[in-house]
Amino acid sequence: MKAKGGPRFDLDTVRERAGGRSFVRGEAYYRDGSVEILSLTPKRIVARVAGTEDYRAVLAGRGTVFEGECSCPAFADWGFCKHMVATALAANSAGDGAEGEAEAALSRIRKHLKSKSADHLVDIILDLAEQDRELFRKLDMDSTVVLADDKTLEASLRKAIDAATRTPTYVEYRQVSRWRAGVDAVLHSVADLASGPRAAIGLRLVEHAIDRVEAAFEAIDDSDGHLGELLYEARDIHLTAVRMARPDPIALARNLFKREMEADRDTFSGAVALYADVLGESGLSEYRLLAVAEWEKLQAGSGRTDGAAVAVHHLKGILDFFAERDGDVEARIALRARDLSSPWAYLTLAEFCLSHGRPEEALRRAEEGLWLFEDRRPDERLLFFTVKLLIKARRKADAEAHLWRAFEKAPSLDLFGQLRKVGAEPAAKRALAFLESRLNKRQRGSWGEPSDLLVKILMHEKRFDAAWSIVRKFGASPYAKEALVEATDTGYPKEALEFYAAQVERLANGGLYAEASKLIARMAKLQGATEQATFVMNLKARHGRKRNFMKLLG
Repeated sequence: MKAKGGPRFDLDTVRERAGGRSFVRGEAYYRDGSVEILSLTPKRIVARVAGTEDYRAVLAGRGTVFEGECSCPAFADWGFCKHMVATALAANSAGDGAEGEAEAALSRIRKHLKSKSADHLVDIILDLAEQDRELFRKLDMDSTVVLADDKTLEASLRKAIDAATRTPTYVEYRQVSRWRAGVDAVLHSVADLASGPRAAIGLRLVEHAIDRVEAAFEAIDDSDGHLGELLYEARDIHLTAVRMARPDPIALARNLFKREMEADRDTFSGAVALYADVLGESGLSEYRLLAVAEWEKLQAGSGRTDGAAVAVHHLKGILDFFAERDGDVEARIALRARDLSSPWAYLTLAEFCLSHGRPEEALRRAEEGLWLFEDRRPDERLLFFTVKLLIKARRKADAEAHLWRAFEKAPSLDLFGQLRKVGAEPAAKRALAFLESRLNKRQRGSWGEPSDLLVKILMHEKRFDAAWSIVRKFGASPYAKEALVEATDTGYPKEALEFYAAQVERLANGGLYAEASKLIARMAKLQGATEQATFVMNLKARHGRKRNFMKLLG
């Protein structure tokens, strides 16, 4: 059936969103009559698409602006799928008049249902639930929450949690979304409990759910972070339940501390701050006692050795919370100074000192970090922070000395920029001379072509003549040459044409004909018509058997 008005969905946009392969498959589904439109309104289309299974596809919007979803695994993995393509085509075929018909049908159905008794409606829903497993489970859980006694309710939902979080030997990537949806459904029921008069049951159940999800990590491909999201969702439910149930604050402190220190995940990281309002003074006092005792064990070397670094991280966060609460900046600095085993740790400490009005201490710590790790590759974040403080302290010579030490060890464009900023033109000339001297001695850097950095710096300085001179003298990587050619092709047509010709040959040999054609078109702007025609003729002679390429060349 043809659409009476214009198409509801722009097919070029549908093809772009789905990709060519999915679009073709969606067309096949539509032509085979596999699409059944369930609801078609001005705002939304819902369809059942028959494939290996029946899937529910939804599209909202029109023209080039629309969104949707599908119950198939492909949508969860890749987004816009063939079933959504088929739905869009069916909607276009139905035409605008179908929207009015659908609205009239929905209005008629609504009026019909309102005329029926509650018992009749219940029978309809139960018939549907017998055919739809997910609907049955949802209704079963909802009815249990409302009607069951406390013992039955807890046992039933605990069983549902176990079933939803159960894993086979391994849950593959494509199956994770469905696994998560099942866990989400149970958590929603627990969330309803957590916010009501039976919050204590909800609290026990959500802790059980958290334990089960954490245990599932090893058996699930969690590339998209579904489990982490589930855990934070469960943690929020836990906080709601605690605020409603108001458990003993000391027992709560011990429970939270144990979970934060012993769990392999960060579900309860920072719990002392998050739960502070329900812990109250007595709970917070217990939390502090537990943290101090564990800290002293670690300091004495008698504390946990399994995951000690993680334990220290959590303890530092807890103790820092209390030190901040007390306004004790010295204690907070001491916590950060406990482990200064990396330049990043020194930078973090120095930034903290500066943010608390201690610039002299910040500079002392930053310089200490530079000297301590001077044999390593310079950490530019710490270096630039130190330079900034030295300039403010009117120690420009020291700042420049630090920069030179770093540049001579591991030069970079950012270091050059800092040197130019601090030492002006004389420093820039010295840096360029140093790099060219190193090239003359053929001292290859630890990465890439030794000339690439110098070419990049000269381009940044807009010294293109000098950059081409370096390329001619020392060569450069294809990436550096490409960047230089793209920036200067009209000013240096000979060099650009030579580079583009080599690139066209490489692309043609690799089957990348469209990219090669674009470069050929660009070459036409850099040389005369005769030269261009000769180049294309020679190209056709070498690649004449590549029919698709020949079509593009004309």
